[in-house]
Amino acid sequence: MPNPQTLFCFGFGYTAKALSNTILSKGWSVRGTTRHKIDQDVSNAKMFFFDRDKPLTNPDKALKGITHLLVSIPPDSIGDPVIDHHKIDLISQMEDLRWIGYLSTTGVYGDQGGAYVDENTQRNPKSIRSQIRAKIEDEWYNLWKHNGLPVHLFRLAGIYGPGRNTLEVLKKGLKEQVVKKGQVFNRIHVQDIASTLLASMNRPNPGGIYNVSDDEPASTQDVIAYACDLLGKKIPPAVPYERAKISEMARSFYEENKRVTNNLIKQELEVTLAYSNYRLGLQALLNEEKN
Repeated sequence: MPNPQTLFCFGFGYTAKALSNTILSKGWSVRGTTRHKIDQDVSNAKMFFFDRDKPLTNPDKALKGITHLLVSIPPDSIGDPVIDHHKIDLISQMEDLRWIGYLSTTGVYGDQGGAYVDENTQRNPKSIRSQIRAKIEDEWYNLWKHNGLPVHLFRLAGIYGPGRNTLEVLKKGLKEQVVKKGQVFNRIHVQDIASTLLASMNRPNPGGIYNVSDDEPASTQDVIAYACDLLGKKIPPAVPYERAKISEMARSFYEENKRVTNNLIKQELEVTLAYSNYRLGLQALLNEEKN
């Protein structure tokens, strides 16, 4: 008998693909959205066009029978395109819908001066991007509170994994590294995100908010030094943050300093991280490349 569980991903990007690969082997069906030309289904997932200017052409068909929904599309300056276009469609799918996961970011906590934050820490976003993200979190949360949709919020730390990691940056020729004294942040391997999302699907708790991060906040220079050691490369020269020529997005990142706790996903969802720190994650990525 086929497994009736069907995941729909608004935004079939890096994290959604990792989750899709995890659950397809368990007999799930997967659908997703793309902004690009659909030549064929991607990774055995049925694809649909969706963008701010291109809502689903037939939402009843696309969303029919979905049991789980993942939203990884970031908000734009207008708001959340999924809510703006398909809020009513999602509410009408409540008969089958058991779980909604909205992927947010730990950036909503803003700068905490290096202090630890948990899910009860008051959000204090400073950048416009994070302020918009906090507003959209509230919109999704209210869909649970006022409409009964099974919404779960996941605040992700810095994502890395195959093809997106410090090893790859160094291989491309990192000329210098930006250093800001005392600044640290958490990371999370994309496969640990997928495992956490699946754990939540298996133990749904609508209205739940979860930090998804590793166990060890660390500075950028520590990670670069370790990656250089793995690759046998010299450590790039350091440039103080104050004198670094970087983008406004990168600058907003360096203006925040916090340590993220992940106790809730371990206690409530019984998640065991495969890559609890950057050393384990980078070593595993290097091993995968060699094999």
